[in-house]
Amino acid sequence: MDGLPTPLRCFRDGHSAESFVDDGVETVTSVEQKKVERSIEEVITVYKQIHSLPQPTLLREQHYQYLKKGLRHLSDAYECLDASRPWLCFWILHSLELLEEPIPAAVASEVCQFLARCQSPTGGFAGGPGQHAHLAPTYAAVNALCIIGTEEAYDVIDREKLLDFLWSVKQPDGSFVMHVGGEVDVRSAYCAASVASLTNILTPKLFEDTTSWILRCQNWEGGLSGVPGLEAHGGYSFCGTAALVILGKEHMLDLKALLRWVVSRQMRFEGGFQGRCNKLVDGCYSFWQAGLLPLLHRALFKEGESELSCQRWMFDQQALQEYILLCCQNPNGGLLDKPGKSRDFYHTCYCLSGLSLAQNFGNVDLHREMILGKEENRLAPTHPVYNICPEKVAQALQHFHRLPVPDDKTQAGGPAGDRLPDPDAASNAQS
Repeated sequence: MDGLPTPLRCFRDGHSAESFVDDGVETVTSVEQKKVERSIEEVITVYKQIHSLPQPTLLREQHYQYLKKGLRHLSDAYECLDASRPWLCFWILHSLELLEEPIPAAVASEVCQFLARCQSPTGGFAGGPGQHAHLAPTYAAVNALCIIGTEEAYDVIDREKLLDFLWSVKQPDGSFVMHVGGEVDVRSAYCAASVASLTNILTPKLFEDTTSWILRCQNWEGGLSGVPGLEAHGGYSFCGTAALVILGKEHMLDLKALLRWVVSRQMRFEGGFQGRCNKLVDGCYSFWQAGLLPLLHRALFKEGESELSCQRWMFDQQALQEYILLCCQNPNGGLLDKPGKSRDFYHTCYCLSGLSLAQNFGNVDLHREMILGKEENRLAPTHPVYNICPEKVAQALQHFHRLPVPDDKTQAGGPAGDRLPDPDAASNAQS
């Protein structure tokens, strides 16, 4: 911010006291934790030596150049992501919109044409042209097209066939498999709910019993697991909670148990988040874990919780910004998991998404900013349910809600126009 720099948490005398103590019992994970803390201490020490007035800087131009190049050309190292190409489109486009860098019309049109080639003749999107439809790249493709937000982009989505595809992966117990014959986990329920709500194909029958299945994923820790009975995990906890927000059923979770679990995942020394208990910090959980807090804030507010702040989320927003800005930036552009790791588009997207959440509190009606470092560090807000910018969510909802809900040919019972609570309620999830 203008004026005196905000004192950095990691420069305080007491910061070293936050480091891990193994109580004399050394384990594989305690050794790894200490290694990470040493690497972060080295980063902080070098930063102190270089900067007399510490104001962490977001390397906007370097990130922009890295992302712009990625839209046109990828190295051979990305061959392993041949079945994730819509994800690459989403990660790059969302990172650019957070940086408020416009996408040239010609490039946007090329992305639309490419994603159209990824759309399966039977509905949904595949990881690449000619591959089988899969819920994960379907989510990524729909998000990417909504970020572009043109008529050409919206017209790519075959809504009738998309609904058919969602029915083809729906299971009798309310869960979804990721693809026909594939695995079940809570990511698939979120991907299905997200694309269905954005494109206005959300029908009551389609998500029958989905809420009860997701609720079974909340375990004794308070977080949610991939399937009922397993360990709580940040990505699954976000997916399950966000799906319930879309379905209007988040109040059915044990909200305070989930809150206790997720706030305990912010690391005391590092400032970033771990994904599970007894795991290492990772920049991508800057979104998957921190993204839960706006959803919980809104849910607890709706439940009448009187102690909620009107200015801050329920995590240390400054500590997270310090971790991302000091420890997760590659000097040549792109962001990463932790010091010593390589940059990639996945971590670039989710580190920037988490940084945006840490900077922006509230919604359009009640908005507070906490920008660590210079004013140029400011990112555009991101929607905590869909992880695209809120105005793009509103624009997509407005466009697709002008269109009728496709006839639900797969299941009889109830008029075709029936649908679950209007997902537009989710567009104010930061309130």
